[in-house]
Amino acid sequence: MQTLLVGLDAACERVLDPLFEDGALPNLEAVFEGGEHGPLESQIPPWTASAWPSLYTGANPGKHGVFDFLSFDGYDWDLVNASHVRRRTLWEYLDEAGYSSVVVNAPVTAPPRGFDGALVPGYLAPESPPCHPDGLLEDLRSELGSYRVYAPRETDENRSEEKKFRSYLELTRSRGEALRYLAGRFDPEFGFVQFQKTDAVFHDFPGDDAKVREIYEAVDEQVGLLIEECDPDTVVVASDHGMGPYRGSEFRINEFLRAEGDVETTREGDSVPSWFQIKDEELVGEGESANPTLARAGALAAKFGLTYQRGKAALETLGLADFVGRHVPVSAVFAASERVDRAASRAYLRSPSELGIRMNVAGRDPQGVIPQSEYGDAREDLMERLRGVTAPDGNPVFESVVPREEHIHGPYAEEAVDVLCVPREFEHGLSSLVGQQWADPEPYNHKREGVLAVSGDVEAPDIEGAHLFDVAPTVLAAMGVAPDETMDGEALVAGPEPETYPEFDAGNRDRTEDAAVEERLADLGYLE
Repeated sequence: MQTLLVGLDAACERVLDPLFEDGALPNLEAVFEGGEHGPLESQIPPWTASAWPSLYTGANPGKHGVFDFLSFDGYDWDLVNASHVRRRTLWEYLDEAGYSSVVVNAPVTAPPRGFDGALVPGYLAPESPPCHPDGLLEDLRSELGSYRVYAPRETDENRSEEKKFRSYLELTRSRGEALRYLAGRFDPEFGFVQFQKTDAVFHDFPGDDAKVREIYEAVDEQVGLLIEECDPDTVVVASDHGMGPYRGSEFRINEFLRAEGDVETTREGDSVPSWFQIKDEELVGEGESANPTLARAGALAAKFGLTYQRGKAALETLGLADFVGRHVPVSAVFAASERVDRAASRAYLRSPSELGIRMNVAGRDPQGVIPQSEYGDAREDLMERLRGVTAPDGNPVFESVVPREEHIHGPYAEEAVDVLCVPREFEHGLSSLVGQQWADPEPYNHKREGVLAVSGDVEAPDIEGAHLFDVAPTVLAAMGVAPDETMDGEALVAGPEPETYPEFDAGNRDRTEDAAVEERLADLGYLE
């Protein structure tokens, strides 16, 4: 293997340095100390579904087309999948240069496109995803005994938090096992494995340093075995963003915009996907109905920000989660809650991890209410109002409120939000809920600064000021392949000069239609 790329979701110096100091991660520490390492600036927005495609294409979301966990067509939504990634990936560039690759667990890679090598999709794929080549998943499960994309959901009967965490460790081990098996079978020049639970452990076990340590120790063991068995000339370790505590507030930006006259609400129809929209028949027996008192309580809870993650935790603490799951139709409980009427609103937050506001523009959006002739002035007015918002602590909520063009540009940029709202020091969270304007944020969430290490047979790595977009051109240059001159990043190692590549045909977009993936996103708090 010429180059091994190890993806650590949400890794950053804040997390790694104490573990290195304790000697807990000898294999990763050897990579970091054997080459160059430092912070890796993520993109805006720094969230998994958009950031990993940016990392493995070397382009900003406006060029590859994935901005969030969700893709919007007018006011309708779908979960993103690989058909939404409209650029060549690292392994497709390498395929055109005559190199083979094995890719394990990379997010937003199902359904896979063909190339020389093998791919087992990761996050946002179905539990039994299509792989490349066909039949690979069955072979992998036969060889390893089992292979899952996700841990069994904690709503399964008789599951405990400890069992759930043990399944996280098993998933972590299986990523390394899968890459080692496939590397032996396909003998690739490039290997890429992504470890997702380095992120999920913070969402599901906030503040539990022992579990964070154990997950990273499991990753470190697999990194050591991969280096030993695959013997790569070069090792690159990269993350999509960082992770840390949120000490500020959660800003219900749609409630602010409702008070400003921008957002209209409704109790009818669909909204941005929510755990509370899971079909009743999946949770209760036919013919059962919700108690009106519970319905009113549910509406009040929604007003004050009861997301799935928080509501689930509260119910589990009270020992009521199983009862509610069996006997209360969730849609009835929350039927009285208000939601954003996107078609009738002037501007709104449609998904928190987009980190911005979509304006409802005539001629662009199906029922747009802002005339195109007024778009520029309306956007500037909106940005000015948002810049003036202060949190309960008296400080500005946002460190910057800017037009999307400052961070997102390219052929798909108009599909993104119109205004990007970057929280101050990423201490504040955003919410699409309406009701109270302020709430407590999730205790841990994403930070802008990830981490990068480059070690091995590469000439003059210079990673000072490295950006997420630099990872793909760096890997290509390390393998002697010219980066694409339309990439937004630059190679951080010596190699061929960038070249012009032929236009890329990504094919048609496919719908995801996998409710189970939505539920897993809700488990982590990404869908409200």
